[in-house]
Amino acid sequence: MFSHIDDQGNAQMVDISDKDITVRIATAEAKIEMASTTLEEIINGAIPKGNVLNTAKIAGIISAKKTHELIPLCHQILLSGIDIGFYPDQKNAVLVINSTVKTTYSTGVEMEALTAVSVAALTIYDMCKAVDKNMKITNIHLVSKTGGQSSNTE
Repeated sequence: MFSHIDDQGNAQMVDISDKDITVRIATAEAKIEMASTTLEEIINGAIPKGNVLNTAKIAGIISAKKTHELIPLCHQILLSGIDIGFYPDQKNAVLVINSTVKTTYSTGVEMEALTAVSVAALTIYDMCKAVDKNMKITNIHLVSKTGGQSSNTE
């Protein structure tokens, strides 16, 4: 079993050199609860700071590529694809953020997918906080991952 702890109890990066190189895909999701007027302004491009969803998409992509710089024991992974989508739920005043990250490598990309939705959500929060001080980022979770020994789907 792989471990991030050595024999002395110290943190270590897992050695993945013996793992198979396979196509690996991970999908993550986050939600932002907000006032219905805020969601409407985001959809209509009326937030004073600019195009919220485009900026959040770029932030999510950049953060996925830099996950190894943010999470101490993550491997630096060459990513072959990052897709970020936004799905407004106007009935419940929630914006759902979804990311799918892909690589051909010997370790998974779930941390990259989770980082992408987290930073995209934080970017939306930052750009909208002047108009809605009660936004809540919730339900950040891994939806699915494939390609490794521990593949799963929700």
